[in-house]
Amino acid sequence: MTARSAARAVRRGTRALIARMRFVEQFRRFRMESADIQQALPVRWSDRYPCLHDQTSQTEFDRHYVYHTAWAARVLAASRPSAHVDIGSDLRFVTIVSAFVPVRFFDYRPAPLSLSGLSTGKADLLSLPFPGGSIQSLSCMHVVEHIGLGRYGDPLDVAGDAKAAKELIRVLASGGQLLFVIPVGRSRVAFNAHRVYSFQQVLAMLSPLRLDEFLLIPDDPRDGDLVARPSERLLERQEYGCGCFRMVKP
Repeated sequence: MTARSAARAVRRGTRALIARMRFVEQFRRFRMESADIQQALPVRWSDRYPCLHDQTSQTEFDRHYVYHTAWAARVLAASRPSAHVDIGSDLRFVTIVSAFVPVRFFDYRPAPLSLSGLSTGKADLLSLPFPGGSIQSLSCMHVVEHIGLGRYGDPLDVAGDAKAAKELIRVLASGGQLLFVIPVGRSRVAFNAHRVYSFQQVLAMLSPLRLDEFLLIPDDPRDGDLVARPSERLLERQEYGCGCFRMVKP
């Protein structure tokens, strides 16, 4: 361990100790004040549930998952398809969007959701159970980069991402839209979590679909949140950015 890493470990340990001491002191004060209030809820040490790291100056959130689902929901709110099919995207996205567009959701590991406007089922992205050219509105967001890495129990397949992209293209109807989200940045396989692609690699993967809209969620919040038409220079600076692609089938 280097001197710098040792110093970081000491700082982390000190912060954790201070947080625990503060928790104990606040618990004691809260229990004493509660004793003076009639019909107060019981405050017992055995019921404690310490949350020691939430005292932040701002509410923290995952930029990829908050912004890309917000973008996709707005696309569907504007385009208002009669029905929408989603393959493996965030469950919060499909449950919310199904409030105003009927959604059929499919995943390799099916989710037993029960909501009006939403149906769910099992599907393998390498062999989707739909006829070619049958889906007018389709999304697959933060999914393809995982296919074939074994992370979710799927078989190892070096070309799993390319095969999945071909299946999405196959089932998309002529003139139909595909909302596609994937990590954009320094090209690599971060086994077994995900892959990361350059902007041009994504376009090549989705050929012959036509790019209709592209937004970038940059690594650095100082570069913006949902950046439309990002410069090549900004794209080249990304390590693990998030690319939001609206593709249309000619």
